[in-house]
Amino acid sequence: MKVVCVGGGPAGLYFALLLKKADPAHDVTVVERNRADDTFGFGVVFSDATLENFAQADPETHRQITDAFFHWDDIDIHCQGQVLTSAGHGFAGMSRQVLLDILRRRGEALGVRYRFQTEVDDVAPYADADLVLAADGVNSALRNRYAEHFQPEIDVRPNKFVWLGTTFPFSAFTFYFTEDEHGLWRVHAYRYDPAHSTFIVETTEEAWLRAGLSSASEDDTIAFCEQLFARELDGHALMKNRSLWRSFPTVRNRRWYWKNVVLVGDAAHTAHFSIGSGTKLAMEDAIALADAIARHGDVPAALAAYDEERRLAVESTQRAAQVSLEWFENTERYHGRLVPEQFAFSLLTRSLRVTHENLRVRDPKFVEAVDRSFAEHAATQARQPVRTQPPPPPMFTPFRLREMVVPNRVVVSPMCQYSAEDGTANDWHVVHLGSRAVGGAGLVIAEMTDVSREGRISPGCAGLYKPEHVRAWSRVVDFVHRFTPAKIGIQLAHAGRKGSTRRMWEGIDEPLPAGNWPLISASPIPYFGHSQVPRAMSRADMDRVRDDFMRATAMADVAGFDIIELHFAHGYLLASFISPLTNRRPDEYGGSIGNRLRFPLEVFDAVRAAWPAAKPISVRISAHDWAPDGTTPEDAVYVAARLHAHGCDIVDVSSGNTVPHDRPRYGRLYQTPFADRIRHDVGIPTMTVGAISTYADVNSVLAAGRADLCVLARAHLYDPYWTRHAALDQGYELPWPSQYEAVKAFTPRGPR
Repeated sequence: MKVVCVGGGPAGLYFALLLKKADPAHDVTVVERNRADDTFGFGVVFSDATLENFAQADPETHRQITDAFFHWDDIDIHCQGQVLTSAGHGFAGMSRQVLLDILRRRGEALGVRYRFQTEVDDVAPYADADLVLAADGVNSALRNRYAEHFQPEIDVRPNKFVWLGTTFPFSAFTFYFTEDEHGLWRVHAYRYDPAHSTFIVETTEEAWLRAGLSSASEDDTIAFCEQLFARELDGHALMKNRSLWRSFPTVRNRRWYWKNVVLVGDAAHTAHFSIGSGTKLAMEDAIALADAIARHGDVPAALAAYDEERRLAVESTQRAAQVSLEWFENTERYHGRLVPEQFAFSLLTRSLRVTHENLRVRDPKFVEAVDRSFAEHAATQARQPVRTQPPPPPMFTPFRLREMVVPNRVVVSPMCQYSAEDGTANDWHVVHLGSRAVGGAGLVIAEMTDVSREGRISPGCAGLYKPEHVRAWSRVVDFVHRFTPAKIGIQLAHAGRKGSTRRMWEGIDEPLPAGNWPLISASPIPYFGHSQVPRAMSRADMDRVRDDFMRATAMADVAGFDIIELHFAHGYLLASFISPLTNRRPDEYGGSIGNRLRFPLEVFDAVRAAWPAAKPISVRISAHDWAPDGTTPEDAVYVAARLHAHGCDIVDVSSGNTVPHDRPRYGRLYQTPFADRIRHDVGIPTMTVGAISTYADVNSVLAAGRADLCVLARAHLYDPYWTRHAALDQGYELPWPSQYEAVKAFTPRGPR
């Protein structure tokens, strides 16, 4: 096989040697635009897990790489006049030039040929090659030349950064957060050989402009940064290497291969340097592609397998990198607002991959300090005694909303059961909700409960519009209050255009085959093309719906609920006013986000007036429609701010389900960044929901200040005693009901 690797970075060099090692008969040439001793940057970082992959791929290269490493376990975080250290992280740095030299020499020994100082922007000169590897970096000439086939998507991020070196020998991976008159400056620094360290400076575009760096030369940048970080550098110099300020480009491609041309490394994808992943991804690409070729032999089949198999891992890393880079883009949101311990924890868990449990295993003293600080602040907020010896896990701290205090931060999400009889809750609801309260959750929220018969989603949906509904819900509330310390709430809603449909297991969102009732919405837009067309609401309709919500609110109080939640999300009636995808009204209730929010706020104000002042109100919102021209996270911040101003106590932050063609970017905790942003930008408590399944996730979200309560749905369907099991696994004693006292003498054996 004749192979041409365009690009002499880690991806191209590593793939070339792996391919040649696998079969010496392969004809492999690396073509690079620069000299062999000319590279951008200073050091690269690898984790211990990455090194294991290298050991399996080529032990000789692995040996040489590890011999050149500078290892460290600690991360030092300098912020607000303090230095917080977290241990046990297991990273290593090395010179990028040394890495390239190792890969090149190993390739030479195996028979790889090299052509340096050769530009390539067309595959025509290599028409006789069986495979052309486009490993020519983030500004890939080959990718750009054949963009119509690869379909690149490049998102240039707003922050500015510059890559510098220094003679200061950092003993740990070090973060500095330094403020001057221009703004907040972030430094990512790590040692890569005995005498040198990488020193990356990052800031917002606004601070960069105020500092006059938009036209700075490399020497200007060195002078500015040496003065700004004089204390941190302690007399050591900064070094330059094409050290110009730039913006990070997040690169994605719809396709990674076309004919016999394949993208690898930064040409195919990028991940922000804050998780040290660029070189790691590039070299793991090389391993994956070489393995695909060895398994398939046939180039087209190998490229298809590489794209399919490798893409999942890359996209997972890119999701983590995206959350990490957004944390650094918005560090001002946290710096000075979170206490140092929580700020440091937020930084360490910013990618959402590192959890409270991970850190507890690595550095129990650090996590204990975080937990103690969190418990102290939680006790103060809840106006309860402090328990800090030992501190409880964050999830088992109390939280106050008005006069309601939940005993812990775990919430059972409102989940439609489609089991009511003409809106009346029954024994199913008593057992369903009661068992989860006995199971230890701090707050249980009853399913979406409709304020009128015509406001139901399906014939099986619960309601709160008849006297018998109050009696039925009182049974549920009385059970929870009598036998558990949990609080209980109810979610009030009107289905709008998503009503008159089948039960979930009969076809979710599909219209009823018979017995339909008329629908109303902000505009006459059906959910599916074959769905019933709703009537655009008149002023009289609005008055009636508002009064229905007020009546249901009064009934909820009589039933004894501790909190109510209004449903402003997922495309239901009130949400249909907020989203521009479902609101095309020409009147004062359409157009701008302020106008679209007008009617939902009218309903909120009426409900707040009808609900006791001592009891809190939550509102669930969709923070993102995940569809073109829909609501955005910026809109969600506006909505939350208006709700806060009107007396909303907490926002339950969800997303999607407004239109059937939405495309959410699912993943662990994928909605938590929306709750995080709203909590800090608006200053209102938040609940986060979506793909939360472990107590490690819950503790991580809370300890980092990303939300105040964590809402779990499927986890509670699977295990009604999820909270109790989480307490057991963490060695935390959660009180049992008197009826279950005997369980204290029970020792579980084997896996659950």
